Amino acid sequence: MNMDSARSVVLQTLTQATSQDTAVLKPAEEQLRQWETQPGFYSVLLTIFNNHMLDVNVRWLAVLYFKNGIDRYWRRVAPHALSEEEKTSLRAGLITNFNEPVNQIATQIAVLIAKVARLDCPRQWPELIPILLESVKGQDGLQQHRALLTFYHVTKTLASKRLAQDRRLFQDLASGIYSFACSLWSHHTDCFLQQIYARDEAAALGSLERTLLSLKVLRKLTVHGFQEPQQNMEVMVSKYKVQNMIGADSTCREKLEKTIILYTKVLLDFLECHPCAFIPLIQRSLEFAVSYVFTPAGEGVTFERFIVQCMNLIKMIVKNAAYKPAKNIDDSKPESLEAHRIKTAFFTHPTLTEIGRRLVSHYFLLTEEELAMWEEDPESFGNTWQHFELKICTEVLFLDIFHNYSQTLTPVLLEMVENLQGPTNVEDPVQLLIKDAVYNAVGLAAYELFDNVDFDQWFKNQLLGELQVSHHRYKLIRRRVIWLIGQWIPVKFKSDLRPILYKVILNLMQDPDLVVKQFLPYLESIFGLLFQLLQQVTECDTKMQVLHVISCVIERVNIQIRPYVGCLVQYLPLLWKQSEEHNMLRCAILTTLIHLVQVGRLLVLELSVFLFFAPHLFCFPPPSSLPRCRLVTLENSPAITPELLRLFQNMSALLEMSSENLRTCFQIVNAYLYLSASDFLQNYAESLCRSFCDLLKDITNEGQVQVLKVVEIALKVSPILGAHMFQSLLPAVFRGIVDGERYPVVMSTYLGIMGRVMLQNSSFFSSLLGQMASESSQEMDQLLGSVIEMWVDRMDNITQPERRKLSSLALLSLLPSDNNVIQDKFCGIINVSVEALHDIMTEDSETGTLKDCMLMSHFEEPKLSDDEEPPTEQDKRKKLLALEDPVHSVSLQQYVYEKLKAQQALLGDQGFGVLMESVDTELVRQLQEFLQVT
Repeated sequence: MNMDSARSVVLQTLTQATSQDTAVLKPAEEQLRQWETQPGFYSVLLTIFNNHMLDVNVRWLAVLYFKNGIDRYWRRVAPHALSEEEKTSLRAGLITNFNEPVNQIATQIAVLIAKVARLDCPRQWPELIPILLESVKGQDGLQQHRALLTFYHVTKTLASKRLAQDRRLFQDLASGIYSFACSLWSHHTDCFLQQIYARDEAAALGSLERTLLSLKVLRKLTVHGFQEPQQNMEVMVSKYKVQNMIGADSTCREKLEKTIILYTKVLLDFLECHPCAFIPLIQRSLEFAVSYVFTPAGEGVTFERFIVQCMNLIKMIVKNAAYKPAKNIDDSKPESLEAHRIKTAFFTHPTLTEIGRRLVSHYFLLTEEELAMWEEDPESFGNTWQHFELKICTEVLFLDIFHNYSQTLTPVLLEMVENLQGPTNVEDPVQLLIKDAVYNAVGLAAYELFDNVDFDQWFKNQLLGELQVSHHRYKLIRRRVIWLIGQWIPVKFKSDLRPILYKVILNLMQDPDLVVKQFLPYLESIFGLLFQLLQQVTECDTKMQVLHVISCVIERVNIQIRPYVGCLVQYLPLLWKQSEEHNMLRCAILTTLIHLVQVGRLLVLELSVFLFFAPHLFCFPPPSSLPRCRLVTLENSPAITPELLRLFQNMSALLEMSSENLRTCFQIVNAYLYLSASDFLQNYAESLCRSFCDLLKDITNEGQVQVLKVVEIALKVSPILGAHMFQSLLPAVFRGIVDGERYPVVMSTYLGIMGRVMLQNSSFFSSLLGQMASESSQEMDQLLGSVIEMWVDRMDNITQPERRKLSSLALLSLLPSDNNVIQDKFCGIINVSVEALHDIMTEDSETGTLKDCMLMSHFEEPKLSDDEEPPTEQDKRKKLLALEDPVHSVSLQQYVYEKLKAQQALLGDQGFGVLMESVDTELVRQLQEFLQVT
């Protein structure tokens, strides 16, 4: 079939696939699936979505099938991979022109070009970047925009690659195009401003769109494109352009605000990733942010999200560890001293005073919107206030500023408190709001004010009286005072005042910190009132708040709660049934159940049944309580059960989300491994491995470490099965070691994983070494030498003594050997071993001799005081596992001795003597000291 006839058939099928009639739709989709692996199919799709005369829906579908094909068949090693000839043709066709008229399709084309670039640029596709740059320079507005859109997606994708070699390639790219990208941003910004002043709104909107895209490109280049960023980052000092944009009066205000926010994100990202390179910009950045947030310059022109970003910028500069001198000034780095000097010069007494006053008297004040919300629905207000981003950001900035400049700001805040002594006139709403704001500040800064406020006297003379003012308008102050007391209880609050406070709590039903002994007389009454409140309130969020308080009480009084929770245990199943459509409330219920488990009022098995019958809860981004429930259940289970094993069925959905609970999800996986590695891996290793591979494509270094730690624990628990089940991930670990992974924690984890494989599964290590040698067209011995050399060189990346000992054991396991490469690296192996011996050898107090402090010979149940919690079942499993772990069961001192004796026996005394001569004499002396008692 020729191209024209194939195009006609595919076009007809795509048209049918857009039908609303399932009888037409389903067969078309099935036919398209069969064609996915046919040579030439993607070339036909390219001609279809590039034809602007065809129906938009058909072209859209063609783009989606093409994009999905890249994911499945573009890699050389993929089943049914596209031929190199077809890929060459497709790459050329994708960048022939940039004139797609439909925005949504243009975006999809840009994304699929970026997907190809991730795999092929620059080696197989060196012409991509030059063609994009040339197209961006063009005069045609549509072509310029589409090329810039593609340029952004390509830059974004290349910046996300994690391997050291890929990062170096991106840095080479960035150094070559950065100046051009800066000039591009500057040009489009100038065009926008000129067109705004000329009242040419249509042209201004196009220029603003290109300004936004070019700034997105600059963000990726600035943050990820330089190991040591240039000192003349042009975009960073162009604040005057941004000032003009902030003041611009335009109908495209939404996109303009988006561009301004993006500029602040560039600053914030640059500061976070390259704090030392940012030092020359500290002064200007502070001037920029403070002028808009704390002076009249920002009145009438700023908007909430911009204020939040400016506050974040100030906060990051104030608290940045790189900008603080060492305690011993002589130990400080020159750049830290310079940054500190700039900050000190900027934050003068008048500047700090104005910032402190304005934060409290302006940004802390409740707004009319917030007060109206409280009047209309107090329950809802209490649950949603915390979601006001500006309020949260203001409080965090206040805390950081106050902590760093407390000597200046303490008198300012105390003066504000002094001016508010005595009851406030309920007819003066402004004064009520100011008192609320000042009390908020005193509560937030409680730890900083420890030596400056006699809180006990203030409580008795002022605050207690304010709690007794019953006027409706004074509820604002009553709410704030009880919160303020809660903030000060762990800081400074005499024990003899607590009974007075608990009587107040009976009426106000708030959540102060609890001191168990003094609280017990009120426990039955307060718990009964809490349970009554839980039944009475109707708002889902309020029930969650009450459950949180109940959980806190249970946690603090522990087994003392047992006589009073019977009604709660009976009520929770009913509440569970009523909350069928409220996943967040069900999570709160599970959290309470966890605490009941821990005080012995509910069995782990019963809790696992709750979890098993709520799998749908795992199909949305959950709060931290839900994964935590699973984790506690697993940690307290004495053995694996079918119900517990089936609980993991829905976990893959969580792992696919980049959520705040990802760390807990990894802990859950680890708990399964400790509970029953063989059952768990045999059931879920394949899906888990797929999820991990997807995660590693686009995840932070910290996230990468969490994934790798799971692999490390699997190898620790079951070296043979773990290596087999995670074998698809291990080549990336191997490559990371050989390439010299730059991020120390990731490199340390790589070496921990490879140490386990090398020491406890040597046959698998040999096959992996052969596989990697074949892929890289190297000899196995040559590649092994590279691994050992990098291992020795990056030993300092490993900070945990356990991993340092493991590294030594792993490298020593290569001995005895007559392999020339291993003998050539013998000095490095000895160096690692001596370092590890220094780390773990301590003097035995009884014998006075050196011993390996990591050795464990038996498991003892710990003796616990009344205040200590007993170990979980998982704690016990870890202890038993450690007894079998070479790190804790093999004496490194003895192991070194045995390996050296075996090497000596293999080479003979003369050959071994020659080998030892390659080791530094001081190192030999230290080694002999460690081995003299062996």
